[in-house]
Amino acid sequence: MLHRLDRSYLRPAAAALGLLCVFVVACETRADEPEWHVGLARVKITPEEPIAMSGYGRRVSEGVLDDLHAKAVVLKDSHGQRALLVTADLLFFRAPFAEVLCKQIGGKTGLKRHEIQLNASHTHSGPVFGVRDPDRFELTDQQRQVVDAYTEKLRGQLVDLVEAAIADSSPARLSWGKGNAGEFVMNRRLIDEHGKCRGMGPNPQGPVDRDVPVLRIDRPDGRLRGIVFGCACHCVTLDGHNRRISGDYASFAQRFIEKCHPAVQALFVAGCGADANTHPRGGPKQIELVHQHGETLGQEVCRVAASPLAPIRSPMRVQLKWTDLPLEQFSSREQLEKIANSGSYWHTRNAKGLLAILERGDSLPQHYRAPISLWQFGDDLTLVGLPGEAGADYVTMLRSALGPERWWIAAYSNESFGYLPTTKILAEGGHETIGLTLDIGLFAPGVEDVVVATVRELARESGRKSPK
Repeated sequence: MLHRLDRSYLRPAAAALGLLCVFVVACETRADEPEWHVGLARVKITPEEPIAMSGYGRRVSEGVLDDLHAKAVVLKDSHGQRALLVTADLLFFRAPFAEVLCKQIGGKTGLKRHEIQLNASHTHSGPVFGVRDPDRFELTDQQRQVVDAYTEKLRGQLVDLVEAAIADSSPARLSWGKGNAGEFVMNRRLIDEHGKCRGMGPNPQGPVDRDVPVLRIDRPDGRLRGIVFGCACHCVTLDGHNRRISGDYASFAQRFIEKCHPAVQALFVAGCGADANTHPRGGPKQIELVHQHGETLGQEVCRVAASPLAPIRSPMRVQLKWTDLPLEQFSSREQLEKIANSGSYWHTRNAKGLLAILERGDSLPQHYRAPISLWQFGDDLTLVGLPGEAGADYVTMLRSALGPERWWIAAYSNESFGYLPTTKILAEGGHETIGLTLDIGLFAPGVEDVVVATVRELARESGRKSPK
């Protein structure tokens, strides 16, 4: 007699096996998912007509040496956290312009303010834009109309740029390393035997940050898509006699990289180079020099990008904090009147502005509120964005605060208000002590302590392990 085999006892095992297969497939799928999605875009922002130039005082452009560009990179980690970096061949982003721009970007893309970082190359051969006080630039009515029209067009171009970068998003791999810019990055503060700054000029003994951080963006198959790199040096190879629009050495470095790697986008991030100039610079050979310095930097970036790099892993944490930076308080009008008669344009302007505040019966401003940003990439890299023009001493101090490795310190980020000095710089004097150039006020000794404390706080909240 034949008996039907009872397979009921196999059903639980089969079910368990099925669940195991689903689990294994799911794990493999998650393992194959890219840690990063990255989008890139660029737009030409060269003025189309003669325009007032920024950087050296009153000038109007007479032609173009090289086109200016704005570029964007949008990052998204495996948890959906986004971050946007916008770089531009411009002198800097002023607070009113940056505020409106970031609101417009947020309205179009959903990006929150703390997820956006702006960085200007600080070229001194670019256009005036975003002017709130045109009288300071001695603009004619016609020149002001040109500047206003360029400003509105630029803002729209930057919003469109970000949307294009988001639309370009695709799976990517990130890695990074550091190179050295070499001797063309030179300290510019001449210090006398009494420890006082006696003016500007090449100072081989002065502090500089010659690190060249390089972020490589690859497709999943290893093909190069983009390079983000930094250098801490003023874009002033072209001097005040130049009348042609240019992004200076930073622009030529980007062009060199993109020529070496066709279809790759290179983005320049300005570092803590407030007290550094290119060397040599200016003079009858300045066009040759701007090509030379750009090629020198571009070659180093390409060398680093082709070398073994450290992978950057997810997750990413992005933060931005508005910090009250202390301003100098004056006990008497006589102090301010002495500064007002010092002969320095910016010191005189600030002192007269503070005297006008006292004459109205108001209190002097005690702080200037400025944004400081920090992006933490897993345990692999910390990107700090300082506002204003910060010098090399900030890199030294933040190295001590954050630890010597896995950091990238940028300046000219989010907004610029003028120089961000240190107590040492303020004691030495010189151009870097001129205070706020958009608002009114002179920074107080100890301002660096507030900056470093803020960065340490953001780093700790982001999970970076720092020295105690």
